[in-house]
Amino acid sequence: MKKIEAIIRPFRIDDVREALAEIGLKGMTLTEVKGDGRQKGHTELYRGSEYQIDFLPKIKLEVVVADKMVDKVVETIVKAAKTGQVGDGKIFVYPVEDVIRVRTGESGEDAL
Repeated sequence: MKKIEAIIRPFRIDDVREALAEIGLKGMTLTEVKGDGRQKGHTELYRGSEYQIDFLPKIKLEVVVADKMVDKVVETIVKAAKTGQVGDGKIFVYPVEDVIRVRTGESGEDAL
């Protein structure tokens, strides 16, 4: 099993969620995060003063999938989240040793 963690633009989350549902992904965790990378940030004007926004809002999407689904899920996220501009995000893939469903006690792929 693998954990796929994707950092994407907030306005792309609906497209990504729908695309993942189409390939049969049943659950995910979303977190609103802020980050600083190549996109750099931007300046804003507030009450006549200009200030720099360094950390930009992003969405962190986390899913755990069977090994056989990893390539399909990553490909789907890339296709749905890509705008072609700096700041589209990153995807990380981690090994998962075990998963336990709290309600039933199921473990491994049965708990996904």
